[in-house]
Amino acid sequence: MTSSDRYQFGSFTLDTVDRQLWKGTERVDVSARYLDALTLLVDRSPQLVEKDHFFDIVWQDVVVSDNALSQCIKELRHLLDDDAGNPRFIQTVPRHGYRFIASVTRNADIAIANSPTEDFPKLDSGIRSRIGTLLAWWGAWSAGGALAGLMGGLLYGFGLSSPGAGIGTLSTLLVLIALNVLVGTAGGAGMGAGFTAGWMISQRSGQSRALWLVMGCVLSSMFFGASAKMLGLDAFNLLFGHAPEDMTGGMEGAALGAAIAGGMLLGERLLQGPRTSVRMAGSLGAGIMSGLTGVFISLAGGHLMGGSLRSLADSFSDSRLEMGALVLMFGQLDDGQWAEAALAGMEGLIFGACLVGTWGWIRRIVGNP
Repeated sequence: MTSSDRYQFGSFTLDTVDRQLWKGTERVDVSARYLDALTLLVDRSPQLVEKDHFFDIVWQDVVVSDNALSQCIKELRHLLDDDAGNPRFIQTVPRHGYRFIASVTRNADIAIANSPTEDFPKLDSGIRSRIGTLLAWWGAWSAGGALAGLMGGLLYGFGLSSPGAGIGTLSTLLVLIALNVLVGTAGGAGMGAGFTAGWMISQRSGQSRALWLVMGCVLSSMFFGASAKMLGLDAFNLLFGHAPEDMTGGMEGAALGAAIAGGMLLGERLLQGPRTSVRMAGSLGAGIMSGLTGVFISLAGGHLMGGSLRSLADSFSDSRLEMGALVLMFGQLDDGQWAEAALAGMEGLIFGACLVGTWGWIRRIVGNP
């Protein structure tokens, strides 16, 4: 494919032998196919590379649609900090293909101070492969769920502490933190599995990434929510002879899955600006959308963690959970329904922002599969 070993353009260096892209002394993670596409563009610069030639070289072993190439160019522009409207590197030639327009130095004798193993000594050997990257992504979603659970546990732990009822602050904190971290981690892991599956399907099929990401999050969250509800209700019936009237389940999970994936995509498009990186924009978008969805779920009769705890307290007459204490956190919100809706909004905001924020941070390190 190439007639040179190393190319330099702008602040970037493309090494085709070691198959690495560098920005100064920092390695930029690029998936294998996208690196092939970039190499093809740079090697043929400043000539036009037609669409069919991309498919012959980059996707020679699979059949994909034009959308796969469009998504590839979009991702390369993102990695190169390029702008489709005012390109510095990749120019679109409508209906024909793409041209690399930056000045390129070929076979550049460039000393790169750092190597990938020096930057990420523990990650390089395990995350260079696609499977390793996917596992890292899945772990990031799980960790984001655990972080959200920790924050939710602190919120409910302090709000539900009732020394007068014989419950100490420390014991309440420990129990609710453990419960929320467990639920949050499982929820994040389930949604992360759907997200990574959607990403890979879109890569293989060349179809819309947004569609597959949303579908993956919706289906996996619905399955996890329904399974957790079934197991939880069965466990209560087995141990205590009866169960709470209602708990969070599949429909709530599906709604949050759609809100988090959709909010992330909208945030990356609408909220990115001079002071907001794409990762921060995605996290903000996911948090805002999932927070609003949490309010809607509660007002529509559904439940998140706060509503499930209320249902649990109402189902057991000797329960020491005094949910009314949480209402005091919202001042004038005397109506229990609106207080629960406010809590659900806070839960959704924390959960969405933590999931996408943690994944964005890990993605910066390990790149795309």
